[in-house]
Amino acid sequence: MIKSFITAFKLKNTYRVNSIIYSIKQIPIIKKILPDSLYKSKALKIIGNIISIIIEILSFFVGKFLYILFMIFFMLDISNANKGESFIHIFIFLTLCGALLNTFMFNPTKDKYYAMILMRMDAKTYTLSNYLYMLLKVLVGLMPFTIIFGLMVNVPLWILITMPVFTIMVKAITSALFLFRYKKTKKATNENLPDKLMWIIVGILLVISYGVPYMGYSLNYLTYLFLLIISIIFGIFSFKYIFKFNDYKKVYKQILTPNNVYAMANKNAEKILKEQSLKQIDTKNTYTSNKSGFAFFHELFVKRHQKILTKASKRTAFICLIIIIFLIILSIINPNFKIILNKSLLTLLPYMVFVMYIINKGPTVTQAMFMNCDHSMLTYGFYKTPKVILGLFKERLKTLIKINLLPALVIALGLPIILFITGGTDNNLNYLVLFISIISMSIFFSVHYLVMYYLLQPYNVNVEVRSGTYKIVQWLTYFVCYFMLQIKMPIISFGVVAIIFCVLYSVISLYLAYRYAPKTFKLRN
Repeated sequence: MIKSFITAFKLKNTYRVNSIIYSIKQIPIIKKILPDSLYKSKALKIIGNIISIIIEILSFFVGKFLYILFMIFFMLDISNANKGESFIHIFIFLTLCGALLNTFMFNPTKDKYYAMILMRMDAKTYTLSNYLYMLLKVLVGLMPFTIIFGLMVNVPLWILITMPVFTIMVKAITSALFLFRYKKTKKATNENLPDKLMWIIVGILLVISYGVPYMGYSLNYLTYLFLLIISIIFGIFSFKYIFKFNDYKKVYKQILTPNNVYAMANKNAEKILKEQSLKQIDTKNTYTSNKSGFAFFHELFVKRHQKILTKASKRTAFICLIIIIFLIILSIINPNFKIILNKSLLTLLPYMVFVMYIINKGPTVTQAMFMNCDHSMLTYGFYKTPKVILGLFKERLKTLIKINLLPALVIALGLPIILFITGGTDNNLNYLVLFISIISMSIFFSVHYLVMYYLLQPYNVNVEVRSGTYKIVQWLTYFVCYFMLQIKMPIISFGVVAIIFCVLYSVISLYLAYRYAPKTFKLRN
């Protein structure tokens, strides 16, 4: 097993080093200086290996630190229950979410594909050695931060030490259940493609994670002790089942398909992408348009892709409407909740930045534009002319704003209504600022993602993201939006600043797009 792990680790490291070298070559200024022969450079490979080792060491701790800090510790601010018990409560239910969505065992990664499918390594030995290593990373990386942050809210030390053990046991139980399900149904779990039931369960767990402490309740330490003992007992049996399971090869043959990992020759990958794209296009109906030029071309695209454009937006708007109605009913039934909700609405407008980020369809729409339109059209010279690029940009911006405005309008109208029903506000200007700020955020994200797509066009012909800058901007966007969850400001103070920022950002971004998009909007190699 140790030899298998070492071989797998070397394979993964080689893939990572080449990715690091590739990323270095994608930096705008450097890529013009460095030649393609860079991959043969021993000195650079040594540097790449050093960076890879540092990344591996950091992977033990950085993710766990951010997880405990942002997902649990900072979220204690919204809790109206005991902070220590809330810390444990949120951790328990987030652990259950993580066990369902991130088992480590059922993630179809490229290194698994290369090792078990292409190199034909023993599936069981490879799986168990890497699975134990990932659990070790959880144990070593999680414990320091559960102790540090837990002690800050007065959680008993014995609980903090056992929290990583609880996580490992829950993951083992989930993995064993998925393997048992395969035995019975011959259907392997792909954690990258959770089914609807899985998402519903995760959604319920997330609501319980944060909603229950928000309402002033949480699981106590005695309940955690009971859950820990149960998890250890069932975890031991689960590990026994995992080590006895002998059909790992069959499981991974089902999971590690080209469709899941895209580890194929370019021609076959393109074929797969075309098949997937066709499923998203409405080919049964014949559409036409009264418009002309770019507007005609774009409207036909939108009509034929309603499944992933307008329908998804309508579905999101409907969900938002249900949540708003639920909050209104709950505030009418429960006077205490009514007071808490009113107080929250007056200071938690920054939270809406993250909400608008989550519901924004920018990434989905731009990917659809590339896969089902620009992917092919950018091979024609006329399509790269400034007139065509900017003409389509205008039409696409209008459409993306409309798509995102539907759920945004539901929220922008719903929040002032909830604020009024729960007791209102001393300053009636809050209602107007609340409405305008939500609409501004929606337009901001629409502009942001479309401009980012045109200025950084990240995809190559196989629809793989090949722009390091694009990834960095994506992560920065996420962290800034997530950071907003930690801010509490009055509606007028934050709302006015948000509106001004959104307007200025949109104007500057549109200027940059109009000036540089004709040069930057092209297929990557």
